[in-house]
Amino acid sequence: MSDLQPSELSILLVEPSDTQRKIIANRLEQEGVKQIQTATNLQQALSIIKRHQPDLITSAMHFEDGTALELLKQLKSTEQFSDIQFMLVSSEYRREQLESYRQSGVVAILPKPFTSSHLGKALNATIDLLSHDELDLTHFDVQDLRVLVVDDSKMARNVIKRTITNLGLRMITEAQDGQEAIEIMQQQMFDLVITDYNMPSVDGLALTQFIRNDSEQSHIPILMVSSEANDTHLSNVSQAGVNALCDKPFEPQVVKQILFQLLEE
Repeated sequence: MSDLQPSELSILLVEPSDTQRKIIANRLEQEGVKQIQTATNLQQALSIIKRHQPDLITSAMHFEDGTALELLKQLKSTEQFSDIQFMLVSSEYRREQLESYRQSGVVAILPKPFTSSHLGKALNATIDLLSHDELDLTHFDVQDLRVLVVDDSKMARNVIKRTITNLGLRMITEAQDGQEAIEIMQQQMFDLVITDYNMPSVDGLALTQFIRNDSEQSHIPILMVSSEANDTHLSNVSQAGVNALCDKPFEPQVVKQILFQLLEE
């Protein structure tokens, strides 16, 4: 585990409401966070980020000059800022409205109002993403494990890569959908596949069926990462041969536990 503490995190709180900004800042302070900067809109937030790069941005969804998604995408597409973690705090509950945030690699989506447990988990996930906590495996040298990461979102692939790199995995190959993954697997051998569920052309279910039924790597562990991990239709995925399911956004410690179980079996 990491020795990094919430008190060492630098957080930028982006919230247009004075009342909400005070409430959230107070809750962060109760969790031990001491370094908090605030902004009321996207322009002000970007100005602060350029002067002092935070570890984590805690952001509302809507502002007078745009949305949190615009800020998130701008950060993830800028190499200098791509490792800044992003947490959305919103009263929005509709899946279709939150899906783009999940796919873009937020570390957490907190409801309004959120609990201390919600916030604590999000801060711990941020610390895990900033830290290195290598997997200790009996049967493998973790740095020699060959991993195929499959997701049509580049930002989502980057989040997965960042998470598993912090766990010591280094040999990572990317595919942008199931079809590309199939083509790669026909040429290369892997020890683990981490795949999204929803993808164009060949989705995670079809990829799993190919691996189990038509490939020379039928026994490879498959971890499926999906924002729909709790939906009933994903039962088809388990029947197809997925070894484990993990929700988006996921907690790095959960991913570590899952990978340990998959690779130590």
